[in-house]
Amino acid sequence: MSKESFILFARNHPELAKEVVGGNTSWQQLYELFEIYGENHSVWNQFLKKDFDLNSFKDLYQMIKNIDLDGVQTGIANIQKTVNLLQDIGIGKQQSEPIYKRFL
Repeated sequence: MSKESFILFARNHPELAKEVVGGNTSWQQLYELFEIYGENHSVWNQFLKKDFDLNSFKDLYQMIKNIDLDGVQTGIANIQKTVNLLQDIGIGKQQSEPIYKRFL
């Protein structure tokens, strides 16, 4: 591995600069890891924390796009029916007493 390849690797991963500026590591330590392990080793996982990026938004959009809204609506309706049934049989229904009995 050459110094130029490490510089290219560091430019492609600006998270490394944040680690150095934050005082968590030094460029020398990162270079030594690069020389020993290369750029595709799991040792970089601790430094290359992925933030929420554009790909994550695309994944989120795809997930939302694939939601079956009719199924969600059916599930909510079923829950509402269950709550109504429980209230009809007295579970979760608050018993109110006439106001005149509160002062006696």
